[in-house]
Amino acid sequence: MSGILAGKRILVTGVLTESSIAFQAAKVAQNEGADVILTGFGRLSLVERIAKRLPKPAPVIELDVTNQEHLDGLAGKIREHLGEDARLDGIVHSIAFGPQGAFNFLEADWDDVSTAVQVSAYSYKSLTMACLPLLSNGASIVGLTFDAQIAWPKYDWMGVAKAALESTNRYLARDLGPKGIRCNLVSAGPIKSMAAKSIPGFEELADVWNHRAPIGWDLADPEPAGRGVVGLLSDFFPRTTGEIVHVDGGVHMMGA
Repeated sequence: MSGILAGKRILVTGVLTESSIAFQAAKVAQNEGADVILTGFGRLSLVERIAKRLPKPAPVIELDVTNQEHLDGLAGKIREHLGEDARLDGIVHSIAFGPQGAFNFLEADWDDVSTAVQVSAYSYKSLTMACLPLLSNGASIVGLTFDAQIAWPKYDWMGVAKAALESTNRYLARDLGPKGIRCNLVSAGPIKSMAAKSIPGFEELADVWNHRAPIGWDLADPEPAGRGVVGLLSDFFPRTTGEIVHVDGGVHMMGA
């Protein structure tokens, strides 16, 4: 199969519904020639059902990024699907979570904040290290962020967690560059996904895009962000690392 990811093997996390950016990234990746493996946590049967809606059914591995046993066994699980000589050419990190308390900045306690940071930021490093034995020279790690330069309404400690993710990306790029591995983020605008439903005041946050995206933004369309992810997974950015590529309709550049 031809395409910009022809022959590549990509691990995609965070697929839960067809409205997720991760699903669109997996779909576009397959259409561009990649073999895709998914991970899921919690609602594994749901992820397995959604996996069948991809252009080609994809295997699903159970992964809780806060469970060290799961991380330790991940490379072995991937080998079960790809063979002992398995390699990975890319990882999509689309994992974020904040307890309800994390969306109240002044009242949040450390348990809520630490959970948000561990799942949303530290997991970017821990997932990558779990897969490191399989990563080929030239591999690409791509994560999803939500522009952490801004104190967004209602986002609170999740905004701090995303700032931690963006910093983690730079340090990971620094340390994995000598191994020929690129690390970049896509900063996407808000999408009406299942994850968005857990953010109190999401509509207020999303309303910013209705007024300020110069090229327009569709809250129901995750495909542009998914395409951005696939672009960074490809070999078209061979010397781009530690970067954040905005796929947000241009809101990030509009200023106060």
